[in-house]
Amino acid sequence: MKEVQHQPLIPPLLAIAFAILAVSTASILIRYAQADAPSLVIAAYRLAIAGIILAPIALMNYKEELKELSKKSLFLAMLSGFFLAIHFATWITSLEYTTVASSVVLVSTAPIWVALLAPFTIRESLTKPILIGMSLTLIGGLVIGISDSCNLIGNQLFCPSLAKFVSGEAFLGDFLALVGALAAAFYLLIGRSVRRNLSLVPYVFLVYSMAAIALVLFTLLANEPLFGYAPRTYLWFVLLALFPQLIGHSTYNWALKYLSAAYVSISLLGEPIGTTILAYFLLKETPSSIKIIGAILILIGILIASKREKLLSEPVG
Repeated sequence: MKEVQHQPLIPPLLAIAFAILAVSTASILIRYAQADAPSLVIAAYRLAIAGIILAPIALMNYKEELKELSKKSLFLAMLSGFFLAIHFATWITSLEYTTVASSVVLVSTAPIWVALLAPFTIRESLTKPILIGMSLTLIGGLVIGISDSCNLIGNQLFCPSLAKFVSGEAFLGDFLALVGALAAAFYLLIGRSVRRNLSLVPYVFLVYSMAAIALVLFTLLANEPLFGYAPRTYLWFVLLALFPQLIGHSTYNWALKYLSAAYVSISLLGEPIGTTILAYFLLKETPSSIKIIGAILILIGILIASKREKLLSEPVG
C-alpha cells in the first residue's frame, strides 16, 4: 500500500518549524528526567510510550499493509529499530557526562556518517561536498572534545595530559554522542529501503516498538529499575514520547513526502541550535567560545554535505 499524494492541509515549511521546536526539547526533558531516572530507563519509556500510542492506529488502519509485509522488510524494520535503540541509549547516556550543546551537535553528525557509509551499503560514491563536509565535521568534533577538557586563557590553551583527557567524563560523553550518531546513520540507511514499500505509520510503529523492546532488555541487563519513579519523572517520559518522538521525528519523515530530502536534512541543523538556546535559558549552560567555534564548523560541514541531494532524495520511497 502506498501513501496517496495529496496537498497537505498544513504547509510543510510550517510543519518543519514545529518539528525543529519539538525535537529541540528532547535534551532538556532528558536532563530533567535524569534527576530521578537512569538514561536507559528514559530511552525505554520514550520509545515504549510512542509505540503504544501508535499501536491502535497502525493495527486498525494499516492491518493489510502489515500482513503483506515481506519477511525481508520486516527483518530490516526490526534491525532499523535495534540501531535506533543503540542511538538513544548512547546519546541519552552521553548527556550524563557532557553538556547538552556538545551532545546534540555531535549526535547531529549522523548525515555525515550516512554519506560515509553509503558506498559500502547502497553503493553511492562520495562527492567533493561530502568530503569537504566530512573534514569540517571531524575537525569541529575534535574542537568540541577539546573544549570540554581544555580552557582558553588569553591566547593560550591549557589542556590536561592525554591520559586524563581520555579518561575524563566529558570526553566519554562526547564519544557516546558520536556512537549515537553512527547508530542513527545505520538506522537511516536501513530505513531507506524499507520505506519504499511501507507507509509512514506502520514503519514508525515497527521501528519504535522494536527499539522499545531492545531498550527494555538493555535496561534489565543493566539491572536498572523500570518502576518506582516520581510522578513528575513519568511526566517527562510522556512528554519525550509526545513531542521529540511522535511530533518531531515523525514530522520529519512526513515532510519528506512534500519537500526535498536535501531541504529536510538541512532543517535538522535547527535542532542543535534550538537545543543550545533552550539549554542557555533553562539549564543555564553557556557554551564556551571554543565550543561555539567547533559547533559552527560541524554545522557548516553538515550544510555542505547536505548538498548531496541524491543520497537522501528517496529515503521514504
